[in-house]
Amino acid sequence: MRRRLINSTLAVVLVVIAVFGVSLVIVETRTISNSAQERVDSEVVRLVSIVDSRLISDERINADVLQDQVAGDRYARIEIPGRRTIEIGTRPTGDVISGTRYGDKGEKVTVEEPRTAVTREVGRTLLIIGAVALLAVIAAVLLAVRQANRLASPLTDLAETAERLGSGDPRPRHKRYGVPELDRVADVLDASAERIARMLTAERRLAADASHQLRTPLTALSMRLEEITMTEDLAEVKEEATIALAQVERLTDVVERLLTNSRDPRTGSAVAFDLDEVIKQQLEEWRPAYRSAGRAIVSSGKRHLRAVGTPGAVAQVLAALIENSLMHGGGTVALRTRVTGNQAVVEVTDGGPGVPPELGSRIFERTISGRNSTGIGLAVARDLAEADGGRLEMLQTKPPVFALFLSRTPLQRPVAGAGEKTVR
Repeated sequence: MRRRLINSTLAVVLVVIAVFGVSLVIVETRTISNSAQERVDSEVVRLVSIVDSRLISDERINADVLQDQVAGDRYARIEIPGRRTIEIGTRPTGDVISGTRYGDKGEKVTVEEPRTAVTREVGRTLLIIGAVALLAVIAAVLLAVRQANRLASPLTDLAETAERLGSGDPRPRHKRYGVPELDRVADVLDASAERIARMLTAERRLAADASHQLRTPLTALSMRLEEITMTEDLAEVKEEATIALAQVERLTDVVERLLTNSRDPRTGSAVAFDLDEVIKQQLEEWRPAYRSAGRAIVSSGKRHLRAVGTPGAVAQVLAALIENSLMHGGGTVALRTRVTGNQAVVEVTDGGPGVPPELGSRIFERTISGRNSTGIGLAVARDLAEADGGRLEMLQTKPPVFALFLSRTPLQRPVAGAGEKTVR
């Protein structure tokens, strides 16, 4: 591309120089020739005038007297009737420029000048025009190279940016070149890079959330299956299998919930449900794990509470808190239910050392963990709670108290015609 730009610019400059240069040479040559002819004619008129004045005053006329009146490179011949011809200078040979004029006394004056003077002046003019043309060509080449670099380098950068996007590096460059068309392409590539970066971040977040959220129910399910393999009572096997199937259904709900949140985190399926059933289900799932750890899990507080939310999401939030107490806490884990205003509250606490002071409210940030864990469990739990209009908070650090706040009345949706238009 650089070579094409340079060649095209140089070709345009050469054409312009050829057209205007040739015209200028022709005009200057004619101007110089006409100027030389005018000088010779002026010289003839002046000599005629001098000769006439001397003839009238009857003064002496010879070559010595008129020598100073003729330029050194010119030849003059004065023919006076009845007198000897007067010659001044050396008569040139070859091509000459001449002028002749007759005086009032019948004298004839002829002035000749060699054309070589005109040729030398034309040559100097051509040399000047050629030098200017050469400078113009050099300047055109330099400008063409600069312009070619200015256009080609951004295109190379944009190609590298596009290649980098294709190879999975979505970092925008935010580099502009001062050319509107190229800057527009750079804007589009940067916008695409940002969109790709958001998509990759969402995919990585989905993978991390899925791995964490699926690990908890799969762990509980594996414990349940271990209980089945260790018993020979068919009735107990049937009961444990029924519970395991329920866990599989909840596992399916977790997957669907994660996929829904990855598409649109605001999408919710909140309904009124019995909070006791969700808490009972969690106690049944986690008691085997706590028995294995030599600990207990209990529930207390107000019964027969109904809350608004997605039962599967609420179960996952409680599971994250219970698992967090199992991994990081100590003693008995207690789930307490209470009512505050128009909200149902589920508190999860244990007798462990609590949350380290340096973590504080950052405990809900991703990658923040008091031990060698993923650090995303509480962050995902808070996202699940907020997706249904609830909230998850840490009320106390030592002993740790986490509270899940859920609305007790369904959210009022706008009615078409009352401030909103019906979308069809």
